[in-house]
Amino acid sequence: MYEVYFDGASAGNPGPSGAGIFMKKNGEVERYSIPLGNMDNHEAEFRAFLIALQLCKDKGYSQVSFRTDSQLVSQAVEKEFVKNKRFVPLLAEALTLIRPFDLFFIKWVPSSENKAADELARAAIRNRKSKEEAGENTAI
Repeated sequence: MYEVYFDGASAGNPGPSGAGIFMKKNGEVERYSIPLGNMDNHEAEFRAFLIALQLCKDKGYSQVSFRTDSQLVSQAVEKEFVKNKRFVPLLAEALTLIRPFDLFFIKWVPSSENKAADELARAAIRNRKSKEEAGENTAI
């Protein structure tokens, strides 16, 4: 089973955002640092989750255990409900991506246990800012 840690971060609310994804299984590690567009932190968390789900699907992983420090995302997935209407389409997309997995788990963890994903998300923001200063377009 793959352990997938994900995090979204924003420099501002809203502001430049990034997704960090850290996956591990049997000592093998994969790291992803992905710049996102301008959004608030909650949307960045959902976007990071969607990207992580899609990565797992594309790689053919059938058993995954997700970890996040976002109570919003973990509770929304567990309850299959989100109060804020802005996140309804994001949750619906996530639930669709989850269905094909043989085993899927999501667990809330404290920020201290999600540092690798957090660092990757923050690096994505820094990389985006650097590329913007150089005149490159990096938003996803």
